[in-house]
Amino acid sequence: MEARSMGTVLDRVDGREKVTGRAAYAVEHDGALDQAPLHGWLLTSTTAKGRVLRVDASDALAHPEVVAILDHTNAPRLADTEDHELAVLQDDRIGFRGQIVALVLAETIEAAREGARLVRVHEEVAGAEVRLEGAETYTPEAANGGFETDTDQGDLDTAWASAPVRLKHTYATPPEFNNPMEPHAATALWRDGSLTLWDSTQAVHGVASTLAPMLGIDRDRVRVIAPYIGGGFGCKGLPHGPEMAVALAARWADGRPVKLAVTRQQMFGLTGYRTRTVSHLSIGAEPDGRIVALEHAAVGQSSKVKEFVEQTAVPARMMYAAPHRRTSHRVAALDVAVPSWMRAPGEMPGMFALEVAMDELAEATGIDPIELRERNEPEVDPETGNPFNNRRLVECLQRGAEIFGWEGRPTEPRATLEGEWWVGTGVASATYPSSFFPGNAARIVALDDDRYAVSIGAVDIGTGSRTVLVQIAADALGVDPAAVDLAIADTDLPKATVAGGSSGTNSWGTAITQTAQQFRADHGEHPDPGVETTTTAEAYPDTAGHALHSFGAVFAETRVHRLTGEIRVPRLLGVYSVGRVINPMTARSQLLGGLTMGLSAALFEEGYQDPRFGHVVTQDLASYHVASHADVGDLRVEWLDDVDELSTPMGSRGIGEIGIVGTAAAILNAASHATGVRVRDLPATADVFLDQ
Repeated sequence: MEARSMGTVLDRVDGREKVTGRAAYAVEHDGALDQAPLHGWLLTSTTAKGRVLRVDASDALAHPEVVAILDHTNAPRLADTEDHELAVLQDDRIGFRGQIVALVLAETIEAAREGARLVRVHEEVAGAEVRLEGAETYTPEAANGGFETDTDQGDLDTAWASAPVRLKHTYATPPEFNNPMEPHAATALWRDGSLTLWDSTQAVHGVASTLAPMLGIDRDRVRVIAPYIGGGFGCKGLPHGPEMAVALAARWADGRPVKLAVTRQQMFGLTGYRTRTVSHLSIGAEPDGRIVALEHAAVGQSSKVKEFVEQTAVPARMMYAAPHRRTSHRVAALDVAVPSWMRAPGEMPGMFALEVAMDELAEATGIDPIELRERNEPEVDPETGNPFNNRRLVECLQRGAEIFGWEGRPTEPRATLEGEWWVGTGVASATYPSSFFPGNAARIVALDDDRYAVSIGAVDIGTGSRTVLVQIAADALGVDPAAVDLAIADTDLPKATVAGGSSGTNSWGTAITQTAQQFRADHGEHPDPGVETTTTAEAYPDTAGHALHSFGAVFAETRVHRLTGEIRVPRLLGVYSVGRVINPMTARSQLLGGLTMGLSAALFEEGYQDPRFGHVVTQDLASYHVASHADVGDLRVEWLDDVDELSTPMGSRGIGEIGIVGTAAAILNAASHATGVRVRDLPATADVFLDQ
């Protein structure tokens, strides 16, 4: 596909609306409403397991601006309650602390909050199991993404027993929580048997297709609109309980709109999170560092309310050459909130474990960490035997080493002390699959003056999708981007899959490109105004028979204060092979954001769950720390010049998630190089470096 706009900087097409405050988010659509909305406020359980005995709403209903209190006794009934996370207010059962047990509706947000304070919820407490440690685990049918739970290649046990160099360690990541600037929020209107939802979601069509059957109405009677989203990182990829709660409230209000915004504290229990993971990783190698046996056994937690299995061990199946390997996933179902997607599910915790283990193997064999990775480069995908599309990991490592100044790095840890700071450098590999989701559709209509209306029901969650889709459409149609009028984020537009899995540009861009090709075939180079073409991209044929992934290398300089254990990361570099970069400006922003989020995971982010009740104690941004500007020093990203038309007709691959992968490992590897202290559990805090 010829590139004229793709690969060049185009200012964000939604930039003016955002910086001037004209962009309307989920609870800011008053202009589309014909009457003042009711405001909702959620009440949540204080018990991890049990049932609601009674909701005493008498004091709240005495408030002059409180209109109603909905609970399991009076909320509208759902036609389908199989999804227990979404079947809110349908019965008295409590499955986790923080579950929705009532909803206050009031004339103002202040009255709704005060009404919630006045409601008294009486609960019966039952014994709950909330700790992963010591819990019984089981083998799920599949991991997130449809991956096989277990794989076994070669004769691992024999190879491990005879390996001259053997490492066996456990690595762990804590519960981590998405914290986009805009919390989960929605405005709902139920009128004439149909639901309109202005939602903060990553998938308008996904919300509609999930909610409609549960509400007992046809899919075409649910319209979901999401023009502007204040971030998601995965937590808005699937509908959660609050969306169903506001839909039920609107059904009760029957004609009057209802607004609901989840509080920051409630997000820690109601909108998904990255589960705690424990990785038992074993590597057997030759003295020259070549791996002969590799096992990654992953354990995680899920919820008895609904299963979610982080695919933690999947990257170990394809990352490095090893003739004998085994991977497995085991999960414990607990009385806790439901986990879900968080940026690079599977790859983030899995590659943290694998890349720290690779650094330990480099130490054990006395081989430079970059050279070790080069020696274990596979010629084909170790799992499938398929050729890689364009792996280029070694190039990323070598280019990063050149930029970062890797040559001359001390071979021994604890070799550099500058003032009161131990200084070290580290590296880790990164990978993420190039995902294509079928079933995306696009419509192109010819307008006057050689302009085109392009529409697809995709969602831009702040990543710049609006802008890059304009560039893709312009090149596919052979026009300037200014000649493209793009409409997105509405279920009245052709179907689009989720903005997740780094699949958006791949899937939506392919649909737009194929539609443009068909449009030209149908209507020629100079179409009459009003003619249109709609097509659905069910497949991109060149993807068959290849292992499609992006790769990268992350380099970190870490400084650890010798007296206090304080940790600083003054330099962080990522070099990536991600196919054609459609817009360098928005791509750079995504990769920098991923690196920053990886730094945050390495040093700060840790959700502490009360071992008695299972709820998250650190449920605000004062106690759940995330990286801020002051924590980020010299941050740099670069990508290899590349066009990968095996992955997409645009030659691009997704970039939204690879930036976080490997970053925590690089930082902790650098900390080990600085101090000689090996940290295998995230986050790395000052205390672990003291008294060493």
